[in-house]
Amino acid sequence: MPRKKSAIDHLDGGREPHIVHLIPPGAPGYSEAKGGAMVVSSPAEVDGLIRAVGPGEVVTLDDLRAALARRYKVAVACPVSTAIFANLAARAAEERRAGGVPQGELTPWWRVLRKGGFLNPKLPGGVERQAALLEAEGLRVSPLRRQLAVYDYEARRPARAIEDEAPASR
Repeated sequence: MPRKKSAIDHLDGGREPHIVHLIPPGAPGYSEAKGGAMVVSSPAEVDGLIRAVGPGEVVTLDDLRAALARRYKVAVACPVSTAIFANLAARAAEERRAGGVPQGELTPWWRVLRKGGFLNPKLPGGVERQAALLEAEGLRVSPLRRQLAVYDYEARRPARAIEDEAPASR
């Protein structure tokens, strides 16, 4: 029986980004694209974008999608695949942590927030782990509408275009 692929295996799997020119009605990104094209990125590329986010900075999944859309000069980036690949990057980072890789060399997945600055319960360790890692970098995490959020996340976004710093693909 073949061994189950790890998150690192998926991240380094060689998947290439591609452009969808005709988005089917009802598909994720269809209404947002308004007839334009959509990029479906790769796990390695999303990992690279997350690595471009520095200490004390945060981005939302929508910020990652916007960076991908600008990089490929298309209307949108796929919301579903971008979220899946960000989660995959987080799981791969935690696998590397378990293998002894120092924190400074890991993909800083905890810097990726949901819309509105909310923490993501689907990331490794849930919102408690993400909050602890963000607070260790000096960010303030507090309850907002019964969910944990980074209160000043908009001011913590990178002032530069992260897509220019991150490799397009590994």
